[in-house]
Amino acid sequence: METIKPHYKSVLTIAGSDSGGGAGIQADIKSISACGAYAASVITATTAQNTQGVYDIHAIPIAHLEKQLDAVLSDIQFGAVKIGMLHSCDVIKTVSSKLAAYNVNTIVLDPVMVATSGDNLISENAIKCLKGLLPQARLVTPNIPEAEILIRHKINLENFKDSAIEIGKEYNTSVLLKGGHLVKETNEMMDVLFNVKTNKILEIFNPKINTNNTHGTGCSLSSSIATFLCLGFDLEVAVKKGCDYVNQAINNGKNMILGKGNNPINHFSLK
Repeated sequence: METIKPHYKSVLTIAGSDSGGGAGIQADIKSISACGAYAASVITATTAQNTQGVYDIHAIPIAHLEKQLDAVLSDIQFGAVKIGMLHSCDVIKTVSSKLAAYNVNTIVLDPVMVATSGDNLISENAIKCLKGLLPQARLVTPNIPEAEILIRHKINLENFKDSAIEIGKEYNTSVLLKGGHLVKETNEMMDVLFNVKTNKILEIFNPKINTNNTHGTGCSLSSSIATFLCLGFDLEVAVKKGCDYVNQAINNGKNMILGKGNNPINHFSLK
């Protein structure tokens, strides 16, 4: 009798490369691996980047992007797909059509649009195209500046939860609205999950950690949630476990030094 061999639990990340290793594809692969799944990748762009900044960006040609997507999606069964920064309408449309063609339906989308400085990272036209991709996702994970672009108004403590609901209903997707940009005199950080299928709101609290070593947190959060979805957890549990994982990784890297700028979280030094 032939022995049935187990399949890897696999997650695909579609994002840009960070040569410094703190964010993008590199952070995704570390997070997926640390949380217990096999990581595959499709690279949309390469960067010349370190802890101090981004010095150059090279877009991967669309024809090669298509070949990357076809190669992995035709061969490997993925339990979830994480999408990071998609820098142009052509890239967005290519990724969207390929995922639809291969019937991929567990997508965690980190709608990267705004730099830490507050500057837009992608063009207005690309933002419009990205909005069209949101309904294809099972979950989107915007921070407050990105969420403000999606719903066209400012977000504060008073309308924080309502804003998550507004995004979810407008784009027909579940939303994890990250509260790191909220100004609060408290020792806790709060994120809010709106589950569009159940209309339920879940508040997620974690201790606030006093450190600047937070490079790559958004990438790591979305990819860890995708991993827990791949492993079979329902949405609310996967989101809570992802938030806990990133908070622990920040805490374990809070005093570590990699380079001269904003240092990354510690993906693997977990309790």
